[in-house]
Amino acid sequence: MQIDLSAEALLSQLGYSKTENSVEQMEKIIDNTSEFDRFSKHLLSLNDHLAPIKGFIGMSSSQDNLKIKGSDCIAMEICEEFRDTVENWADKYKVEIEKVKDKPTYYIIGHK
Repeated sequence: MQIDLSAEALLSQLGYSKTENSVEQMEKIIDNTSEFDRFSKHLLSLNDHLAPIKGFIGMSSSQDNLKIKGSDCIAMEICEEFRDTVENWADKYKVEIEKVKDKPTYYIIGHK
């Protein structure tokens, strides 16, 4: 079964309001992300797995990419679980991610 996520559907699933600006920003992100459709259906399951450890997928305010953000690491175990979850997801679905130095944040670049 093929699941195609529209900008509006993705906004809704990630908890954003559907405004003209947010839809436009999400469309730019989708267009800017290499082969987005190859892994987009797996974004929501990652977002669900990150929720218990206070992580989430969101729109970047500084570039046209989705970001995977973790909470500021209070406990080392949570930091490790966040990192392992994100990196294992990226490896499994062949997603190129870029780590932000010294922050629990990754940008989703596209399909490898």
